[in-house]
Amino acid sequence: MYLPRHYAVTDRQQLHDFIKANGFGIMFSGNGPEPVASHLPFILDEDAGEQGTLLAHMAGANRQWRHANGQTVLTVFQGPHTYVSPTWYQDPETVPTWNYVAVHVYGTLKVVEDEQQFHQIISRLTDYYEASLPQPWKAEFTSEYAQQMMKRIVVFEIEIEKMQGKWKLNQNHPEERRQRVVDVLKTYTDDNSKGIVTLMESGLEPEADGDGQVGDTPAI
Repeated sequence: MYLPRHYAVTDRQQLHDFIKANGFGIMFSGNGPEPVASHLPFILDEDAGEQGTLLAHMAGANRQWRHANGQTVLTVFQGPHTYVSPTWYQDPETVPTWNYVAVHVYGTLKVVEDEQQFHQIISRLTDYYEASLPQPWKAEFTSEYAQQMMKRIVVFEIEIEKMQGKWKLNQNHPEERRQRVVDVLKTYTDDNSKGIVTLMESGLEPEADGDGQVGDTPAI
């Protein structure tokens, strides 16, 4: 993705934490007859591979896995995002933009063939997303129903080869402009606005562009 340096986040743990907090991603592949994307829940195994490994499953009827197996795929994880009006800056020399947070993950998709590993990944996925519930549901693999359902899904892993993190939060603006954006967003009650406020108030300092100036960046 387009990644100006003042928006780039490279800290591995920060990127891992973001993926774990925003695990419903979009996986893109382009090696079939046309680009394909699937919306899927992922979990991250931080200890597998040099940069971690994504674990997931999809319906066997979803043809994407057939084309993508053994190929490089892109998985996008997105956090809060919101429109920013130039009127909020109280400065005439500004333009509209959009604040957002996203992580792009590149890696090779590998379909899991081993039955034991298949069951382990399904158990890990369900345990992870059920953990916050008062009576967590547990995956089981012995009943006829469970065995039939397992035949209808494909489990896969993606060992991470590259991660890109983009925290676009008006870092290229003077502090007073950023505060004005925060003040306006605090009047909104939606989760996206609240999330951006939290991130903007987390202590990020404005950075200068390559020519030493700060200003608006209309491109997203």
